Amino acid sequence: MIEMDKLCVQFGGVRAIDALSATLDAPVCGLIGPNGAGKTTLVNVLSGLVQPRSGTVKVDGSDLLKKSPLQRVRFGLRRSFQTEQVVEDLSVWDNLQAVLDHVPAGSGPRLEQLARVLDYVGLLPVATRMGLRLNLFERRLVEIGKALVGQPRLLLLDEPGAGLTEHEAARLRELLCGIPDFCGAQVLLIDHDVDLIAATCSQTLVLDFGRRLALGPTREVLQDPAVQAAYLGVSE
Repeated sequence: MIEMDKLCVQFGGVRAIDALSATLDAPVCGLIGPNGAGKTTLVNVLSGLVQPRSGTVKVDGSDLLKKSPLQRVRFGLRRSFQTEQVVEDLSVWDNLQAVLDHVPAGSGPRLEQLARVLDYVGLLPVATRMGLRLNLFERRLVEIGKALVGQPRLLLLDEPGAGLTEHEAARLRELLCGIPDFCGAQVLLIDHDVDLIAATCSQTLVLDFGRRLALGPTREVLQDPAVQAAYLGVSE
């Protein structure tokens, strides 16, 4: 569970996050908003790349802002980026193992943990394939697999569905919805694909100019006239 209270982030004269208070407690939550709404800034705060001017953030009751980025990783925070961070001269297996070597290991032998994650994301048949030979969807699956190794607690996934085919997007939705049951982690999904958000997230936070525009059950939020006007381009 993510609890934010009166969170503020300021860059010079620009307040990128403006007194944001919100509690995200669903297994898979969405974060949406128009360009410049503060989504990336908020994710950077959660991952430790940006320090807020004021306010608090707790994850599962633990004060996140007191932890360094490394401590957050050890705590169980994982993040993917819009551009995949796949090491092209390593195999799929070694890409995941490189992450597992630097995070707290889960229960059971490490080889079994890696095989279990690769099987979950559907990459076990290509575990020996080099990163250079992976297609876009496989690279996205590697990113998700890297986030799932080593006792994750919170996954921040930044536009994992961009550029995928309809079939690939359907498979991605299955994976995202199954993550809480697979490893117990909460997922915060940042994406412009409203269909993906609606299909995977039971709760969604909408930002606009750094402020909370809406928060609640996803389908109710997407039908909110203020959200449709600000984000979906629908006049009130």
